Amino acid sequence: MALDSPPPPSGEPGDVERPEPASGDVRPPRAEVELDAPPVSRGGALWRVGGVVLTVRPHQWVKNVFVLAPVVFAKELFEPALLSRAAGAFGVFCLLAGAVYAMNDVADVDADRAHPVKRHRPIASGRVPVGAARVLAAALVVVSLGAAVLIGPWQLAAVAATYFGINLAYSLRLKHVAYVDVLCIAAGFVLRVWAGGFATAVEVSSYLLVCTGLLALFLGFGKRRHELAAAAANAGRQRAALEAYSQGGLDVALGVTALATTVTYVAYTLDPHTRELFRSDHLWPSTLFVLAGVGRFLQLVRSRPKAESPTQEMLRDGPFVAIVLLWVALVLFVVYQLRPMR
Repeated sequence: MALDSPPPPSGEPGDVERPEPASGDVRPPRAEVELDAPPVSRGGALWRVGGVVLTVRPHQWVKNVFVLAPVVFAKELFEPALLSRAAGAFGVFCLLAGAVYAMNDVADVDADRAHPVKRHRPIASGRVPVGAARVLAAALVVVSLGAAVLIGPWQLAAVAATYFGINLAYSLRLKHVAYVDVLCIAAGFVLRVWAGGFATAVEVSSYLLVCTGLLALFLGFGKRRHELAAAAANAGRQRAALEAYSQGGLDVALGVTALATTVTYVAYTLDPHTRELFRSDHLWPSTLFVLAGVGRFLQLVRSRPKAESPTQEMLRDGPFVAIVLLWVALVLFVVYQLRPMR
């Protein structure tokens, strides 16, 4: 670039051109200054409603399918009464998840404005005012917990309230504590499984709970590993807990939880009780898809540094989605179709 040529525009709303710093000027780089402020956000009522929808992240509600896991692995998937109750519990956790996302974005608004991608979230950008987001979160909590009481039994409401309590503690304090923050995320997935069991009066396998917890830890450590690598020197501003993480420590945590998840799943497929319940010895080949999914997620963590989150990116990744669908198809075929060889 010629010395007298102006810098190219960034293309972001609200950007203004600034002169190049003179020699010896110690002001921070241009990009860092711009990340301190959100993009300019203006629009009509429908535009703001769209921001509310984005705030509760409906595309992330797929995580709540863990509520359906007890029904699937109890061979009750096609029992209408149980399925409807499981669907009700699924709805409760979708509303609760929306409240949690809104709370987190309110709590993280300053940090999000220092992030090159998250600064465009509705609350950080000003599309959804902070006050409106607080009202939205409170309304979703009241509606979801009320629905849990109506669906019953009382254990479902207790688990839903516990889920909210853990996430409230996470938003206010625990997200700043390295490794404890990931444990909170994993606990949320285990509580989803328990909620599905209570809603349908289906006994939840200890294998299912352990596999769920280990898998959630693996995904959580992968997310932190990605965030740490992407943030570099700006890690502490974007997420306080990242300052206490190291790439080496997270690599070890990823390796341990990946191995533990796979081994536990293999043990579940070979367990005599599992083989008797499903009347089949053919569930173990589904482990191949578990290995493939673990490998693909690790690849996403390392190969897409500009993505907001690897757990979000995997929902858009064709190979990963194909692996999950093939695993689901094989498991359903084994659980509901195959019979033991005589």
